Amino acid sequence: MIPFNDPFTTGKELEYINQAIANGHLSGDGEFTHRCQSWLEKQLGISKALLTHSCTAALEMAAILADIQPGDEVIMPSYTFVSTANAFVLRGGVPVFVDIRPDTLNLDESKIEAAITLRTKAIVPVHYAGVGCEMDKIMSIAEQYNLLVIEDAAQGILARYRGEPLGSIGHMATLSFHETKNIMSGEGGALLLNDPRLVERAEIIREKGTNRSQFFRGHVDKYTWVDVGSSYLPSDIIAAFLWAQLEQVEAIMHRRMQIWQHYHETFAALEAQSQVRRPITPTHCQFNAHMYYLLLPNLGQRMALLTQLKQKGILAVFHYVPLHNSPAGLKYGRVSGIMTNTEQLSDRLVRLPIGAKITLQEAGYISSLVLQILTEQ
Repeated sequence: MIPFNDPFTTGKELEYINQAIANGHLSGDGEFTHRCQSWLEKQLGISKALLTHSCTAALEMAAILADIQPGDEVIMPSYTFVSTANAFVLRGGVPVFVDIRPDTLNLDESKIEAAITLRTKAIVPVHYAGVGCEMDKIMSIAEQYNLLVIEDAAQGILARYRGEPLGSIGHMATLSFHETKNIMSGEGGALLLNDPRLVERAEIIREKGTNRSQFFRGHVDKYTWVDVGSSYLPSDIIAAFLWAQLEQVEAIMHRRMQIWQHYHETFAALEAQSQVRRPITPTHCQFNAHMYYLLLPNLGQRMALLTQLKQKGILAVFHYVPLHNSPAGLKYGRVSGIMTNTEQLSDRLVRLPIGAKITLQEAGYISSLVLQILTEQ
């Protein structure tokens, strides 16, 4: 069996975990946490990075920082993971679902203005497959209507939009280090802050609503409860694992790109015959090979391909079930406009195994089977 995801380790993870244990600081904000945060700040050119125990936690922090109140509306795609919406629903917010573009499967920026009301508080673009949303237009709309932009860059580490790192463009952003991501720590995430005015409160929210971080920096003589918050810090053991990954980021990205390019070149002929559609990356976007997907003509052909690949020992998968017609989406959110692309494309998408542990030989086996199955359909 070739699994859909086989987490890659560099060989240094256990060594650094042992170092963290030897340091005697296993809770949050230890040496390895600071190393990882400094690396992210330098690489992404942002004001502050705060590691969290998940991207979900980072999104929840962003919702608090955005001061989401009951009834406030947040514009986002329906084709995303549930955490994108749930973080705001937990604050009483209303997700307003907008359709996606047919090319990148990102939030359709041309439909944002029609979704804005007097209750709109924020826009949450999701950089699907590590390909940037049209951030110039999104930021322009946000400025015109005085809205916050929170980039859901869970899949976007080290990808770029017009030369700018994803996560460095909006007011805030979130990253994921879940085991399915390019760089991982099993579970993990980060909140990225591009507005320095948000940093102090973000530290308080992350530390259970206390000014503990200021206390450790010597800015106050004792720490106390000053705001709402929760325990969003990861253990330094998690950060030690993550540091081993960040050290090898270039090698990891290179291997993923090799596999992605192999798939892309192999399936060019099928696309020319209109049997599949390959991923589309605009020329002004630099992607990160987070995933490789194919769009098949219809749901039936997708399910047939997944079934036959599984029979041959290859676990390919589909992706999100649109949030707008899920039970919770119907209860907590609302739709703006028609959702044609979201509904049709989500039925047609197949994700193939990709990762730093997959060999070119395995990728060749996978792609040859896909070619065989689709040619015989």
